[in-house]
Amino acid sequence: MILSKDTAAKTAELLVQINAIKLKPENPFTWASGWKSPIYCDNRIVLSHPEVRNQLSKAMASQIKELYPTVEVIAGVATGAIGIGMLVAQQLELPFVYVRPEAKSHGRKNQIEGQLEKGKNVVVVEDLISTGKSSLKATDALVEANANILGMIAIFTYGFKAADENFEANQIQLHTLSDYDHLIEQAVQSQYIDQNHLETLKQWRLSPSTWKQ
Repeated sequence: MILSKDTAAKTAELLVQINAIKLKPENPFTWASGWKSPIYCDNRIVLSHPEVRNQLSKAMASQIKELYPTVEVIAGVATGAIGIGMLVAQQLELPFVYVRPEAKSHGRKNQIEGQLEKGKNVVVVEDLISTGKSSLKATDALVEANANILGMIAIFTYGFKAADENFEANQIQLHTLSDYDHLIEQAVQSQYIDQNHLETLKQWRLSPSTWKQ
């Protein structure tokens, strides 16, 4: 769920402002899941804008303190949330670790990088939620390492039903700064997208797994 309407609107405004929203209805993006999408939210761009990354990391840190006052460690999901996760940990003056999609095949063969003691209360930071599968792989790895997952916080979610079902099935609480509806609303208001694009985005949102150009 979004943390608040004001936060959602402000976050969407910042993402549109820095051109983190990419539109390619004529040549759709292909996600790791195989889904085709006319839109892509590239939150990594946040890291290149000091004022924006500062605002978003402060917002996430503030909400983590309110929602999870017993947090002891911040964990970022590699690779997209390593940067923002570290900034959040810095704001909270907490240890930081990050979780790879899978263990390395060389060296120490770690999946979790950093020092994580057993039984620690962990909040996971993500940059973006689509179906949630890759994010939940990270929480599985943390649970296997005997961490206590308090919840996850992300910059943005597409709000797919599949994601809601996946998080519910894994009993992981998810909060986000903003979501698809607020992002599209802001993009229309700022004339970042026109009426033709809006109709395409609405149609895609109805059934992203079966949408075709």
